[in-house]
Amino acid sequence: MGSRNLNLSSSWYATAFRVRYQESDQMGVVYHANYLNWFESGRTELLRQLGFTYREMENSGVLLPVTAADLQFKSPARYDDLVAVYARLTTFSALRVIFEYEVRRLSEEESGLTSDELLVTGSTSHVWLNREWKPARLDRTLPELFQAITRALREEGGAV
Repeated sequence: MGSRNLNLSSSWYATAFRVRYQESDQMGVVYHANYLNWFESGRTELLRQLGFTYREMENSGVLLPVTAADLQFKSPARYDDLVAVYARLTTFSALRVIFEYEVRRLSEEESGLTSDELLVTGSTSHVWLNREWKPARLDRTLPELFQAITRALREEGGAV
């Protein structure tokens, strides 16, 4: 695959939770910067579902800092809402990765949880770095993770 970027849309990976009191203001509305923390939770769980944790990745000498973030606010989340963060890969290479996110308010119905209202969409761009903060090719630095992502994309029908 080299360093060329794959532009694709992988499957969505979801994590759900209740909005905590400290994440909201006096009006019960979630403070806007908290969505970036939620994006991180979604990204972390996506990697975990691929078989890797951030801790393992960093212990292996691979860092994944954010180089850009974009958020579009549709409707506010509020204190005690049940929300889900959906994350997926949209661009992947040995040098960088872009994640896309949706935050949705969930409804609790007798049949289970349903994803209702879209609250926020966004994306984050990242580069793979080593501990010295130098660019690191993931396929050489942590080939197991590179292969796990490539395998997941192949299974989802992405052209790898």
